[in-house]
Amino acid sequence: MKKAELRRQVQESSDAELVRLLAETRKELFHLNLQRATKQLEKGHRIHEARKQIARILQAQGERARSREVES
Repeated sequence: MKKAELRRQVQESSDAELVRLLAETRKELFHLNLQRATKQLEKGHRIHEARKQIARILQAQGERARSREVES
């Protein structure tokens, strides 16, 4: 996926979907790191992309939590 598509997916997702997406991305990052350690990783850029996706998800979760605190 392209960066814009990933950002849009994170912004349009509900809180439960973000939690699921975060878990999936972390699992993917784990497997990528495992492949790198065993020298089976073919696309090394995927590690960087997974880390960025995790950061985007965590940022969106933080922003939503802060906006809920302000509204309360």
